[in-house]
Amino acid sequence: MNDENDSASEELADEPDPLEAAREALNQVRRAARDRGLRPGVRPRPAGTQPGVAPRRDSLEPQPLGAGIEKLIEERAWQVDVQAGAVFSRWSDIVGPEVASHCIPTTFEDSVLTVRAESTAWATQLRLLNSSLLGAIERQVGPEVVRELRIVGPGAPTWKHGYRGITGGRGPRDTYG
Repeated sequence: MNDENDSASEELADEPDPLEAAREALNQVRRAARDRGLRPGVRPRPAGTQPGVAPRRDSLEPQPLGAGIEKLIEERAWQVDVQAGAVFSRWSDIVGPEVASHCIPTTFEDSVLTVRAESTAWATQLRLLNSSLLGAIERQVGPEVVRELRIVGPGAPTWKHGYRGITGGRGPRDTYG
């Protein structure tokens, strides 16, 4: 039994200490970095910068907010979305105050602008004015932003209130006398 303990302790003595192995690996990496000219704790300079030379104007100096926003819009390809937002915000200027008082733009998706009219009569009138409204939008906002107008009338009243509904129900029936 004593011989077994002696052979086990000899095997453990031959194995390197894990902490010592980690230190040795770190020292090897540090020597390799020093050989390449790198110093610990010093970050390399960005390409194109030299000590004593002023940086380029467009990289570090403050820029106007509008220029930054325009750059962001261009980088993210938000031009159409921003122009569509202009249609919503300038609706009264685009279609005129009288028409704007009877309808509002509700959604914009895939170059289709949906406009909700306050009555079926105004929905019919807007359908007749469709081409002139598209022309006004094109003049005010830009071409190819809105390619189609979808005019919808006022929403019908709903009879579905509450959490439970009856499937196959037949409506309000005798509600109006």
